[in-house]
Amino acid sequence: MTHSPHGTQPLPVVVAGAGPAGLTAALALRHHGLPVTVLEADAEDRVRPGSRALFVHRDSLALLGTISPGLDRTLAAHGVVWHTRRTVYRDREVFARTYPEAPAGTAPPFTSLRQVETEKHLLRACERAGVRFVWDAPVTGAESGPDGVRLFTADGTVYDAQYVIAADGARSTLRHALGITMSGTRSKAFHVVVDVAEDPADPMPLERVFTYEHPALGGRSVMRVPFAGGFQLDLQCKDGDVPEEWATEEAARRWVAQVVPAGYADRLLWVSRYHFLQVVADTFTDPQHRVLLVGEAAHLFPPFGARGMNSGIADAVAAAEAVATALSGGERAAAVGAFASARRAAAQFNSRAAGTALAHLRPRHRLTRVRQAVSARMAPLVPAWGEWLERAPYGPRSAPAAATAGRY
Repeated sequence: MTHSPHGTQPLPVVVAGAGPAGLTAALALRHHGLPVTVLEADAEDRVRPGSRALFVHRDSLALLGTISPGLDRTLAAHGVVWHTRRTVYRDREVFARTYPEAPAGTAPPFTSLRQVETEKHLLRACERAGVRFVWDAPVTGAESGPDGVRLFTADGTVYDAQYVIAADGARSTLRHALGITMSGTRSKAFHVVVDVAEDPADPMPLERVFTYEHPALGGRSVMRVPFAGGFQLDLQCKDGDVPEEWATEEAARRWVAQVVPAGYADRLLWVSRYHFLQVVADTFTDPQHRVLLVGEAAHLFPPFGARGMNSGIADAVAAAEAVATALSGGERAAAVGAFASARRAAAQFNSRAAGTALAHLRPRHRLTRVRQAVSARMAPLVPAWGEWLERAPYGPRSAPAAATAGRY
């Protein structure tokens, strides 16, 4: 076993994972003037497939622009903003609204780009900020004690750190090593996400469209969301659906041709299948207050409302602030404990909100379906009912007071 080449002195802080949350944590730590080492399991030339998270919301842009001046403008410039939202119930439009563009010089409400692009810009910002990366370094175990954390990696290297920010994803090795459990619900139901490249000769309108019970898809709901260079289709499958019939590339070509012009079926970039998870870590830190969980290491939500990556960004900034406070002489348990309490409250809110959206999209009670159908019929006469149909698939948007850094 080889020890980290840093002598006997532990590193001030190590970040495990170089996804959006880990890269944000590293940037935020550098913003506080702290040296940062990021351990990433994959190689430096890794290929990150699929769009995954698309939205970077205004609150997240503001946080990123604070810890890395100009990064917010870079992300906004490389993404797209659509100003029209449409909602269709079967074959009837029930809501349509076009919003004015943000005034010149002000931040957009969001920017939409593939997660691989967001990560690319985060990584470049980290490199400019002097973050040290160790690639091909999967963390295989961890021990936390009163004086710090010891991390073990696959090649036998040991890293000692005063603090660790665990951003190592849904299957977090650190969370498991520390015995931190997650509570919530795990459904066998799934949805299919397909990334499609734009056809410059026949571009799709730059608008978000949600269709309830699409008549060409056997009553399954589907959403089309633009991103820079293409769009994403999110298909809500039914209980009992077989993944091979909906979630393979061949299957996706068939149903994509029923939703958008048929030529787009030959422009698929990626097909993914996701299960609906609503789970939150029972604590966001270890008993020693030395390890701080962020992003998918701490919580997993259904995608409604773009809560996943945006909440991870807020987690990461808050974690870096707590570590900076502790390292500068603040009381460790108070600083890290406040982080853990506030961000867990935010995660619980997001989990409940996503659950509310899921109950609307996959109603278990006939009354919910009746209400949706009646609202669709009445929308031309009572616009508020159409607006309800537009908003309900994304869940509540107001945050609890305890949730720092906005609703995410």
